[in-house]
Amino acid sequence: MPHTLPLITTLVGGLTLAFIFGMIAHRLRLSNMVGYLLAGVLCGPFTPGFVADQALAAELAEIGVILLMFGVGLHFSVKDLLSVKYIAIPGAILQIVFATLLGALAGKLFGWSWTVGLVFGLSLSTASTIVLLRALESKGLLAKREGQIAIGWLIVEDLVMVLALVLLPVLAPSDVANSSTDLWLQLAVTLGKVFAFILFMFVIGRRLIPWILSRTADTGSAELFTLAVLVIALGIAFAAVKLFGASFALGAFFAGVVLSGSTLSHKAAQDTLPLRDAFAVLFFVSVGMLFNPSILLQQPLAVILTVLIIIAGKSLAAYGLVRLFGYSKSVALTISASLAQIGEFAFILVGLAIYLKLLPNEARDLVLAGAIFSIMLNPFLFSWLDRYQRKHAGNA
Repeated sequence: MPHTLPLITTLVGGLTLAFIFGMIAHRLRLSNMVGYLLAGVLCGPFTPGFVADQALAAELAEIGVILLMFGVGLHFSVKDLLSVKYIAIPGAILQIVFATLLGALAGKLFGWSWTVGLVFGLSLSTASTIVLLRALESKGLLAKREGQIAIGWLIVEDLVMVLALVLLPVLAPSDVANSSTDLWLQLAVTLGKVFAFILFMFVIGRRLIPWILSRTADTGSAELFTLAVLVIALGIAFAAVKLFGASFALGAFFAGVVLSGSTLSHKAAQDTLPLRDAFAVLFFVSVGMLFNPSILLQQPLAVILTVLIIIAGKSLAAYGLVRLFGYSKSVALTISASLAQIGEFAFILVGLAIYLKLLPNEARDLVLAGAIFSIMLNPFLFSWLDRYQRKHAGNA
């Protein structure tokens, strides 16, 4: 019996390399995500040695996206957002617009169209939930005002990205030229389907999902409860695609949002956390597999410009906006440092844009390079911020 086991090989190889490089990143006081991305680069087709099955890795990554977005939905809090709405909503939207325009201008320098540049800039505009939450937690800032603003800001960014995932297919090129009327009709149909899905989730899902979980919890079986949560997350994501023409990400996000109001949401989050973490690792590994390191040698200036947009452009915009709303330098710098990176939404957005032929592969490599370097540099920004705040204590 021949032992051609691509699924097991991909899982074992990907997770082993992720563990090794995750440990190395941790010892270097970098985000574990950097290690996972580098593990993906090493088991991808652009580097010598072991090459994982890309098709299988992509499907496993899709499960990772579903579970990540389900987790984002579970932690979505309208109360937290409303507490900082006067700065988080306008601040996040204006910062996204600023970063998107910077990306579009960079795209013109790279010889791309405005549409390609705008999609590229949009992928650079939103920070990683995982990196931000871990950075704030490590600094004890989650409960402080700057932490609340940063989280509210991130919630708005996430909502904008969810909307972008819905609207991107409308911009996809077609073999037959679309008139402006056709484009608006397609947009209306897309938004109509999404609205129907959201309405279904809040009218029926809000009653049905907690009821299912409550009945399952009454059995006293931990594995049945965990299985129920997974069925809800994966099943609703699948139904969103098949029945409403939405995306896996949108379906999973609203499954989490609907469940977040239940008394069992905390238990659901805790019980599925190990599986969510495991598939999130596979997601980052699969993203790393798509990265072609040769771009660092072929287009170093483009890579540097991309990293500068993420770290300098976004940070300066956030700093200026926070100061404009009357907050101290200390709060503004904390929020700037928190947002000076990109992560999972950038990968999801750029992956969809590549699939829809809205971005060239070169753009994906630049986004991935920007993510890797910005995540690597983020801890150093916080270290500098700590030294600055100690030095200027009382003057902020």
